[in-house]
Amino acid sequence: MSQTEPAHVNPTPSTPETEPAAATTPPPVEPGVSSVTAAEYEALLATAKKEAADNYDRYLRSVADLENYRKRAVRDREDAAHRSATRILEDLIPVLDNLSLGLQAAKAPNADLKTLVGGVEMVGQQLKSALAGHGLAEVSPLGQPFDPNLHEAISQQPHPEIAADRVCGVVRIGYTLNSRLVRAASVIVSTGAPEKPADPSVGVVV
Repeated sequence: MSQTEPAHVNPTPSTPETEPAAATTPPPVEPGVSSVTAAEYEALLATAKKEAADNYDRYLRSVADLENYRKRAVRDREDAAHRSATRILEDLIPVLDNLSLGLQAAKAPNADLKTLVGGVEMVGQQLKSALAGHGLAEVSPLGQPFDPNLHEAISQQPHPEIAADRVCGVVRIGYTLNSRLVRAASVIVSTGAPEKPADPSVGVVV
C-alpha cells in the first residue's frame, strides 16, 4: 500500500513592503562654522580688500627701494673706478709734462744727444716709479729658474755660464699688478753649457 505523497504547495510570495520616503533634512552644519549675515560678509570683504591694498603698496615700495639700491650700487662702483683712475693719472701727468719738455729740447738746433738720452732715462725712471706706486712690478728673471707661471719660453739655447732650465735671456719684460700676472716675460731658457768638441788627437795612433 503506497502512501500518498503530500501535495507540493507553492509558498505565497510576500509582497515587498513599501520603503518609507526619505525625510528631507537640512544639510549638516560643519562644526566651528557659524552662519554670518550679509553685513558681516561685507565687513570681512572690506577688511580683505584693505589688507590686499596694503600688501600691494608694500610690494611697490620694496620694488622701488630695490631699484634705488641697484642704481646707487652702480653709481658707487663708477665713482670708485673714477677715483682709482684719477689717482693713477695724477701720478702720470708729470711724466707727460717731462716727456713734452724733452721733445722740445730735442727739437732745438743745438740739442746735445747725451743730454737728451739722460733726460729720457730720467723720464723712464719717473714713469716706472709712478706705476710701482700703484702695484706694478717688473718680471725680468735673467739667471733665475724658469717659472711657467711667470715666464713664456720662446726658445732654448746653450749658455756657458747659466745652468740648464734657467733664464739666459729676456726678450720682453713681464709685469705683475699687486702680485697678479699682467704679462708674462718672454725669455730664452738655457740648456746648460755647450758640449765641448771632441779632441781629434785623442785615439790617434802615431
